[in-house]
Amino acid sequence: MRIVYIQYTNPAAYPPLEHSSRILARAGWKVLFLGTGGLGTDGLRFPPHPRVTVKQLSFCPAGFRQKIHYLIYCLWVLGWIIAWRPRWIYASDLLCCPIALVLSLIPGLRITYHEHDSPNATSANGSTRFLLRTRRVLARRARCSILPNQTRAERFQIDTGGAETPTLCVWNCPRREEISGPRPPVGNKDIWLQYHGSIGGPSLLPLSVVTALAKLPDSVKLRVIGYETIGGNGYVSAVRDKARTLGIVHRVELLGPMPRSELLEHCRQSDIGLALMPMVTEDTNMLAMAGASNKAFDYLACGLALLVSDLPAWKTLYVETGYGVACDPDDPASIERALRPLLDDPIALRAMGERGRQRIQREWNYEAQFAKVYETLEAARATPRRNLSCHSLHS
Repeated sequence: MRIVYIQYTNPAAYPPLEHSSRILARAGWKVLFLGTGGLGTDGLRFPPHPRVTVKQLSFCPAGFRQKIHYLIYCLWVLGWIIAWRPRWIYASDLLCCPIALVLSLIPGLRITYHEHDSPNATSANGSTRFLLRTRRVLARRARCSILPNQTRAERFQIDTGGAETPTLCVWNCPRREEISGPRPPVGNKDIWLQYHGSIGGPSLLPLSVVTALAKLPDSVKLRVIGYETIGGNGYVSAVRDKARTLGIVHRVELLGPMPRSELLEHCRQSDIGLALMPMVTEDTNMLAMAGASNKAFDYLACGLALLVSDLPAWKTLYVETGYGVACDPDDPASIERALRPLLDDPIALRAMGERGRQRIQREWNYEAQFAKVYETLEAARATPRRNLSCHSLHS
């Protein structure tokens, strides 16, 4: 069984792709990633695995050259499909919908579509409208489609005309092997807040966090790990400048992107994870991020308590279950009030993280989430394979 993942960016920036590929590789599948470079993600890469191969074209910035680069990428993918003869294509971004749709015409080749970030159809330009049309048709031809949030999955069904093929909600949880052991007591040491993920500006890491940090004891520190997106260019410097202005630059650690294994090691050395969403936004993805956010599940897998936004879905998922506390992320006083009880009661702090860690072990892990997709992929084993050749392409 062979499967090819196609994504017109760096696949290592998306942990669910690493998770699903490892699950398949452990089951004996051969996995090939065909991607490109990504802006600011050079430090991100998959760890080596004997059954997983990653091939990438170089990154190309936006503009006319990118259109040529995209055409080259599509032809490159087609060449690999003909040469490698996989049973499945795992298309995992909107830009791959056109090439995936073409590949779906090849006899014996099955398609799975995984959409990490949902497009905003209301503000689509000409190119995006074309991609949305191919997405609509692909949803009908794919054996299943995967969305990381139930609201997004329901919207996807509406946008694609209610395709008869299954649309599955698969949360962005970590793998079981990434779960840490029980954490030792806090003790008399520094308390680390951690934020990791893409840095796209104040929507996910507001400067109010730094302001709140200045009001907390000197033993409380902030660690930020990630890469700046196009919209967040220069924001890391803004965080550093804010800390310097408040006289706490020594309490803020700003690290660049790193492989996931190193990221989780830093996470295991922290105490409270920041998973903050804007309270008011028109971004369709931000409005439906509960379950889709990798970082919240990563924190819990490492035994951290959570600080989340005071939003209904987030409170239901993480606060009412006893895994964290909520705040208004734009209000430094609200952040401070939410954190104070955890700082004053280290036992409660660890208990929150431990409850979440056990939930990850029981059910919030990618093996459990991906099981329904795995069943669809494995069903192909019982189906005789048709020969994939140049002749079959024209039949």
